[in-house]
Amino acid sequence: MITGKNHIGNKQSAKGNTTYKTFNPQLNLENEAVFTEATTEEIHEAVDLASEAFKTFRTISGEKKAAFLNAIADEILALNDELIQMYCSESGLPEGRAKGERGRTIGQLRMFANLVSDGSWLEATIDTAEPEREPMPKSDIRKLLVPLGPVVVFGASNFPLAYSTAGGDTAAALAAGCPVIVKSHPMHSGTGELVASAIIKAAKKTGMPNGVFSNLNSSGVEVGEQLVKHSAVKAVGFTGSIKGGRALYNMAAQREEPIPVFAEMGSVNPVIILPKALKNRNASLAKTYASSITLGTGQFCTNPGLILGIDSRHLVSFIRNLSEEILKIEPSCMLHPNINEAYENNKQKAFAQSNLNVSGSFVNKVKPNYAKQTVTTVDGSSFLENSALHQEVFGPYSIVVRCKDAEELEQIISKLEGQLTGTIIADDTEASQYPEVISALQNRVGRIIYNGVPTGVEVCASMTHGGPYPASTDSRFTAVGIHSIKRWVRPFSYQDWPNELLPAELKNENPLGISRLVNNKQTTDTL
Repeated sequence: MITGKNHIGNKQSAKGNTTYKTFNPQLNLENEAVFTEATTEEIHEAVDLASEAFKTFRTISGEKKAAFLNAIADEILALNDELIQMYCSESGLPEGRAKGERGRTIGQLRMFANLVSDGSWLEATIDTAEPEREPMPKSDIRKLLVPLGPVVVFGASNFPLAYSTAGGDTAAALAAGCPVIVKSHPMHSGTGELVASAIIKAAKKTGMPNGVFSNLNSSGVEVGEQLVKHSAVKAVGFTGSIKGGRALYNMAAQREEPIPVFAEMGSVNPVIILPKALKNRNASLAKTYASSITLGTGQFCTNPGLILGIDSRHLVSFIRNLSEEILKIEPSCMLHPNINEAYENNKQKAFAQSNLNVSGSFVNKVKPNYAKQTVTTVDGSSFLENSALHQEVFGPYSIVVRCKDAEELEQIISKLEGQLTGTIIADDTEASQYPEVISALQNRVGRIIYNGVPTGVEVCASMTHGGPYPASTDSRFTAVGIHSIKRWVRPFSYQDWPNELLPAELKNENPLGISRLVNNKQTTDTL
């Protein structure tokens, strides 16, 4: 049952007077549950609890953290249809998507459980002493990764499960040993409350300290601002708009003690279709990309919002085919009336730009909150001169740029803002003829795709979900996969420390049997 209250550690609380409801975009009406926004007092209580919990949680073994993460997964599964129905009522997304995203959330939790059950991820490194070394003796120095402290995670509007309450940021931070305070997204607060209850149950069952997790409601920006500014918060995870992510980044940088904000923000994910592929696979590529542009109503951070090709009759044909194919697809519901309104407003801003032409746009009447998919086109010179055309239109929208030659294509790629992904569509050995184009693309993205579509992010160790700013605030890290845990830790060294006082990962006898770098050699041996 939904209470509308905040989860502050193991208790529920609703001290505030500001309330709100979530919205069902399919039915175009408010949902029944009333949510109470967290007060300043409740925010401080949650952070204070997290700080106290950190003293214990940071020392908990990997095996116990793994049990906690697996228990969270089990408790989420136990919510069964109640969670799926709530998800659908607050997002307008279909049941299949809800179940798929739940599966991804469960998979992420179990992935991190497997990671931390073996302490090798801590990168234990040992350089033993050389007291006889001349001219100066060498100290015994040992290093490993340690957790940062309490982390604030902002729920994402477009992924109510996989990037929200128990999503990748939360799972990685808990795995690292950091207590988590979630600022629940107001569009899916009911989904967030259900998942939060599952995390709290798991924490109690596995003996985690009170305050290891809290979930705070908020309909505006005030709760998030107070959390980021709180001196006991040590890092922030965010998935959303450039405007929102940058505001948090600036706020964190202006603190007396600046903290990292790992924000994954907007991306238009450029797709380069090379001439031979354009000639030989024109119709099939148009059909494939019409589906990719409209998948999930275009509400993916990896939506192909920009397609680039060298001008020719084949490119003109592709634009025509793409425009025809995209209009064959039935419009679908967006996450919220506000998101649909923003989509329409951003389209109109794009339409107002010089030399932009609308080549295909759904014009028939649609249900409330349903998006009308659109394809536009512009010449390369106009695109280069007008940075407004580079901006993401969040939804089922894509712009095709007609470049006059390979040199202009490379120039456009080089001047793009940072992106999550870039795609090369090529035939046979065609890609090898465009090394400068590929090199320019690699310099602007976090992941490069060959003959595929950018939509879809595989959760695996090799995945990079990030990229140069503004795709993310720190291109050295990924927001997906096991290596995303590195956002929530820092390196720490012990010098000449007694063996009996060292953490287990660094002891001579290697009691955990983990892989360690000892005197520049990777080994599981004892010393």
